[in-house]
Amino acid sequence: MASILKDCDCSPITIGGIENHVHVLCKLSKTRSMSSVIEDIKKKSSKWIKTKGVEYKDFYWQNRYGAFFIGKSRVNTLKEYILNQEEHHRKKTFKEEFFELLNRYGVKYDERYLWD
Repeated sequence: MASILKDCDCSPITIGGIENHVHVLCKLSKTRSMSSVIEDIKKKSSKWIKTKGVEYKDFYWQNRYGAFFIGKSRVNTLKEYILNQEEHHRKKTFKEEFFELLNRYGVKYDERYLWD
């Protein structure tokens, strides 16, 4: 994943996740849009994982994604959070946490369009 980010002109800081989602903390490219970076990450990582065995032949990313921007003062906190995903999600599911974030920051959403 780090090499894919570098190909997208983004500097990876921390990457981690669990079986149903991944978190990427990086410095976003000054020349690429978020959507084009996400598109490349999904396309290239899907192609890569399918080389890892027949059990991954049907792998796909969902069509949607969440992107959040943080200030420099929050980087260390977010790095720790990303590296402790497995432990963190024993207490709260990914969906519960995602809704909590959207609500906390006043993001309007229609749940019908959040998940494939």
